[in-house]
Amino acid sequence: MFADLHLHTRFSDGTYEPAELAAKAHQLGFTCVAVTDHDTVEGCAPMARACEALGISFISGVELTAEFKGQEIHVLGYGFDPADPNLLNQIAQFQAIRQQRIRDMVARLNELNIPLAVERVFALANCRAPGRPHVARALVEAGVCRDVDEAFERFLKKHRPAWVPKRRITAEEAVALIHRAGGAAVLAHPGLYSVDPWLSDLVRAGLDGLECFHTKHSHMTTEYYLSLASRLGLVVTGGSDCHGENKGQPLLGSVRVGPELVGRLRDRIAYRQANRLRLTD
Repeated sequence: MFADLHLHTRFSDGTYEPAELAAKAHQLGFTCVAVTDHDTVEGCAPMARACEALGISFISGVELTAEFKGQEIHVLGYGFDPADPNLLNQIAQFQAIRQQRIRDMVARLNELNIPLAVERVFALANCRAPGRPHVARALVEAGVCRDVDEAFERFLKKHRPAWVPKRRITAEEAVALIHRAGGAAVLAHPGLYSVDPWLSDLVRAGLDGLECFHTKHSHMTTEYYLSLASRLGLVVTGGSDCHGENKGQPLLGSVRVGPELVGRLRDRIAYRQANRLRLTD
């Protein structure tokens, strides 16, 4: 009985349809999964239906981009109400920011005499939360780049000519937004940032957990964050961060977390949901 709690669908920057992703998870023997698309919950309902049909337990999820101590970080939300009006209103604003960022990146590419049409990027994305991978795919389709990696390296990475910064909420705001919707807030792949000295500030703001198991964490990094989570009283999560075929390899199946960790996460979600009910009574 294993879970993957960090998966993306085509509703953000993944390539799999929810039903396709659920089928692949089932083939690999997963009994619990969470979809954590960037700044959207569109994939939650179809993924929940697909998982139910296959006998897989499903946890609603989202990955919010935030800022903490001057750095971009990602905050994962779990077990929240996907129909929460406040959450949906905020997500709609995040999506508008994402869409404008695409327009700005394409405009910069056009200034470089690359005749890329923003409409084509949006058509390839076919979702409300487009991102840089969709611009990269459009560059590959147009024959400007050989593959997505080249598109990022030449144009889309930070400090490259078509890179555009994205306005972000604070980490504290992201945590509060998830809590108000009845979910638990987890810091995604902490080994990719440099915020460890200030994690206690996030814990005081209500952070519920750390994603200790991740494809970009070494064994030593995982052990370090497991120890840190224990010391700070945080739940532990993990996932492959699968984006389908977008980034060279699907990754699904590369990270498996056990039922005891899922149980602790569900306990924390239940606490947040009960607290949410008390706040709204």
